[in-house]
Amino acid sequence: LGTFPARVERGAGLPPFAKFPYFPEQGVELLAPVSELVLAGAVEPVAFFGYPKIPSRLAPEGCRISVLATPDEDATTALEALAEALGAKPEAGIYAAREAFPEAKGKLNSETLGRTLARLQPEGAIVVDEAATSGAQWFSLAGGAAPHTVLSLTGGAIGQGLPNAVGAAVACPDRRVIAFQADGSGMYTVQSLWTLARESLDVTVVVCANHAYRILKVELARADITQPGPAARALTDLAPPELDFVSLARGLGVPGERAETAEQLAAALERSFATRGPRLIEATL
Repeated sequence: LGTFPARVERGAGLPPFAKFPYFPEQGVELLAPVSELVLAGAVEPVAFFGYPKIPSRLAPEGCRISVLATPDEDATTALEALAEALGAKPEAGIYAAREAFPEAKGKLNSETLGRTLARLQPEGAIVVDEAATSGAQWFSLAGGAAPHTVLSLTGGAIGQGLPNAVGAAVACPDRRVIAFQADGSGMYTVQSLWTLARESLDVTVVVCANHAYRILKVELARADITQPGPAARALTDLAPPELDFVSLARGLGVPGERAETAEQLAAALERSFATRGPRLIEATL
């Protein structure tokens, strides 16, 4: 899969494809032994940012790149035609088994948050993933969760998670939508909560509240800025004042609650999945 696949079907009974790495060093390492790269519905892997001494094009020099289907073409049909031409058949062991996730306990972090959501998300859910740095553990674990659809960011944009959740819920009123949302990017389109309430959409919003633009802090460190100045710190912190998503949600008509432990998150998720309409859970990390 690409780093941010627009849409992918995942879960038990489906191949548990991994994402292409976000950091270019990892991408270079992954592709180093590749002499021929075949793209189906994807573009050539490139770095998201420019870094000194790191190439922007991540495939090794001399790697032959073939395009089976562009992102605007029918990649599924192209892959099926290729499999037929090669006489390829499904291999045993490439499909994910349903995982019996042990119940997470204690303070919320990326792992306990991801494991709790993967364990409890209902079959057929549509997960709109804009959790950014907080969601990596969930994506890895959810390969063994109940079958579900994942909608991701496009091109590294931020702020599309909540509007995408609105659209998914309108398009598929028979499916539970989970907006897995970072707090900083959620503020770009927080008015979507009002639409969820107005239209009584079945959306569970899980806000990963780490009170920072964490990925920007990571990128500063990668640029050898280990001691950012006041301006840089102000641009990457979400306080003061500290955001209160529970109050924001209630002000826009969506019931909200806060979870600081895995046990509290599990109880909040179960309440939301058992009732119709929108609900927001601020998961404090």
